Amino acid sequence: MNHRVPSARRKAAGRRIAAGTVVAVGLAALASGAHAGNNVAVVPTPPTTDTSDALRAHDPLERLNRGSFKLGMGVDKALLAPVAHGYMAVAPKPLRERVGNVVYNLGEPNTVMNEVLQGKPKMAMRTTTRFIVNSTVGVLGLFDVASHMHLPPHDADFGQTLGKWGAGPGAYLYVPLMGPLNARDAAGRIVDVVTDPVSLLVGGFSTDFGKARTGVTIVDLRARTDPAFEALKDAADPYVTTRSAYTQYRDAVVREATGKAEELPDFDSPPTDYSKSPAATTP
Repeated sequence: MNHRVPSARRKAAGRRIAAGTVVAVGLAALASGAHAGNNVAVVPTPPTTDTSDALRAHDPLERLNRGSFKLGMGVDKALLAPVAHGYMAVAPKPLRERVGNVVYNLGEPNTVMNEVLQGKPKMAMRTTTRFIVNSTVGVLGLFDVASHMHLPPHDADFGQTLGKWGAGPGAYLYVPLMGPLNARDAAGRIVDVVTDPVSLLVGGFSTDFGKARTGVTIVDLRARTDPAFEALKDAADPYVTTRSAYTQYRDAVVREATGKAEELPDFDSPPTDYSKSPAATTP
């Protein structure tokens, strides 16, 4: 059987990456339904080029957020990028794919919890089945066997759950060590982290397993999002590009939860430079 990750799996992984920047990979990345563990760091291509008022970020703290963004990118350049590049140099792609599969699999229980909260029992059952199959037949998640059994991946996080039930996004935030957020998703991240089933089962993030999971997640996700970071360097205003991509992505995530969008777009491509659009500037 060919255990390479299928296209649908790669696309879903790209969607999970979209929820924060790589400096957020640590705790926030481990639990958020973006599969917290895969919920990091990138500025994905937004689901639409719509820059209408409805999708503009409310950014009253832009000056502070820009400072935080600069700090986060500095940490990435000095620490995270070199480590990720070293990992990519010594670990062949098939091995990196297996690591990414394990990281994703550990986030499945959190997704199940949010699917239940969103009133999607059938989807929660499917995700539960995926987790069981990949944790057993797939050898602790190393191989995504479930996708070959017509059980495609799906993501859900508590920020999305809040949006599903009517909570608005609130102000845009760029928080050091958490990345791009809005007020709703910041609350969602906290809930996802403290209620992550796998973390609770093994005793929290301070255990040896928790520390190892955090470290592996950081390196894996930074390596997989490296093309987007490279593309971001060419943006006229990386901050605006990040903000626009994040705002549009999260809008699509909530629309998917409410049934207004059948499927999230593919975010495998490098980020679009929305800083060159006049509408990208916050009014």
